[in-house]
Amino acid sequence: MSIQVSPSAIPNSDAVSLVSSLLDRDVYLTQLLNQVGVTEADGLAELRQQAANWVRHSTIPTTREEEWRFTDLSDLRGVEFRKAQPVNNVEKLNVTSLTDNRLVFVNGVYAPELSAVNLPDGILVGNLTGLTVAGDRIRKYLAQAEGALEVFTALNTAGLTDAAVVWVAKNVVVDTPIHLLFISVAGETATISQPRCLVVAETGSQVTLVEEFTNRQDAESAKEVYFTNTVTEIWVGENAAVNHTRVEREGAEAFHIGKTAVNQARYSRYTCNALSLGAKLSRHNLEILQTGEQTETTLNGLAMISGKQVADTHSAIALNYPYGKSEQLHKCIVGDRAHAIFNGKVFVPKPAQLTDAAQLNRNLLLSSKARVDTKPQLEITADNVKCAHGATVSQLEDDEIFYLQSRGIDESAARNLLINAFATEIINKVPVASLRDMLLNTVTSFKSLTND
Repeated sequence: MSIQVSPSAIPNSDAVSLVSSLLDRDVYLTQLLNQVGVTEADGLAELRQQAANWVRHSTIPTTREEEWRFTDLSDLRGVEFRKAQPVNNVEKLNVTSLTDNRLVFVNGVYAPELSAVNLPDGILVGNLTGLTVAGDRIRKYLAQAEGALEVFTALNTAGLTDAAVVWVAKNVVVDTPIHLLFISVAGETATISQPRCLVVAETGSQVTLVEEFTNRQDAESAKEVYFTNTVTEIWVGENAAVNHTRVEREGAEAFHIGKTAVNQARYSRYTCNALSLGAKLSRHNLEILQTGEQTETTLNGLAMISGKQVADTHSAIALNYPYGKSEQLHKCIVGDRAHAIFNGKVFVPKPAQLTDAAQLNRNLLLSSKARVDTKPQLEITADNVKCAHGATVSQLEDDEIFYLQSRGIDESAARNLLINAFATEIINKVPVASLRDMLLNTVTSFKSLTND
């Protein structure tokens, strides 16, 4: 008897033979691999080598590929990046702690001087190289998520030496949010760093995470050119719940490409609040794989960009089992000559009966030069489901501004009020009060920049 397995709905999941492929097809990609590649003989050596082999047979995506047709990586290819080096005197960095428990990585290197963890038993929080007692357990999950063959994911794995690890034991509820802070410190030379994060929430557990990518956030660092290539893998066990907030606040000349790969077991709940605020070019690949029935998935997204920024969000939700529920709301505020891209896929195959999936992308353009490309996408073969999707693109309405002016509010304040209301719907879903306040201040600063 033969069994046919359908191709995975998660992009870049199906193995392809490398025997007939050309080696080092992309000189630039090979140069990046030579910078980040690791040859140490340790427990991750085989994993790294497999990823490196795949990278050497791959190429940097171009706009001729459907998944990248609106996002041009030519500017990235025009920069010669060097591997980011450890930073001396990291304790001098200005670190804003959002919670009492945090792990800090600077240029991908764990910084114990800036980290603080005070959690009860049953919660394992630390860096991979410091958690040797749990090494075998961790390796069963590390780099095992679907989509590992995506070129930037494979590049990250090829240079993997350390990672942030959060492991919540069975039936443990973590009341305090955990802050994972990744800081990039470049200099006169353009650099590349590759943060990695692994989260495992065992059966019946609950945890709240804040994942933040940033630079030093000062005037000098705003001009630094660097590339952050990050991968986060989250495994949500049976009846477990993970509330995940991801904030990208990179420098104005930075490039940021990130992957979030989530596996949801039956009865599990996963929420992601993803906010893209910085970087010259940012791309977030968010991939959800349902591995059991009756899961709940909530995705909230907000991109606020201006100048000539590019912010790209690609999501894929594979609902493979019955009674699954997903809700996605992604918003973009686009000013000046900025360009926002959203592509959201929801796959509902025949076994996924009684699925309830809703997806909406709303976009607010603040100038005539601003641009958005949006493609909400449902692929349904099940016949007993409740699914809907949609997208809107609009500008600030003159009648709304006039109404506020008639109530004694000047035009500038009226515009600011409407923009704030548009963004607040997403920001209010962030579970950490200090982070919400910071994000609201960012909205205010963004509005001033856009209105000038």
